[in-house]
Amino acid sequence: MIPLAKLKLLDLSRQLPGPFCSTMLADLGMDVLMISAPRDPFATGIPFLARNKRSMTLNLKSAVGRDIFLRLAAEADVVLEGFRPGVAQRLGIDYETLAAKNPGLIYCSISGYGQDGPYRDMVGHDVNYLGYA
Repeated sequence: MIPLAKLKLLDLSRQLPGPFCSTMLADLGMDVLMISAPRDPFATGIPFLARNKRSMTLNLKSAVGRDIFLRLAAEADVVLEGFRPGVAQRLGIDYETLAAKNPGLIYCSISGYGQDGPYRDMVGHDVNYLGYA
C-alpha cells in the first residue's frame, strides 16, 4: 500500500523549501500538481525536485487562471504556497477563500520570517536566516 496515494496536493511553492517538501510527499505517493506562473524560471527549484509530480502553468493574476485554480483547490486535500504574506489574499487564493468551498483543506504557507511580526515582509533565504540566528 502506498501511504499517501489517495491525497492530492497543489504546489504553488518555488525555489527550494516548498518543492523539497512536496517532493518528499510525492515520493510517498501523494498526487502532487506543481503549478507555475508563466515564464517563471525558478518555479521548479532544482530540477530533480520535480520528480513524481505532474505540472502545469497557470496565470493566477488572470480571472481565468484563478477560476481554474479555485476548481482544482475545491478537490484538493492540501495547498502548499510560498508567497510573501498578503500575496495569496491579493490573488484571491488565500485559506479563507479556498476553505469556503473546501472546509477540510490543509493550507500550508511557507515564508521566511512568518506570516506576521516585524520581519514578515522581508525577503530571505537560508543564508539570511543563519545570519540572523
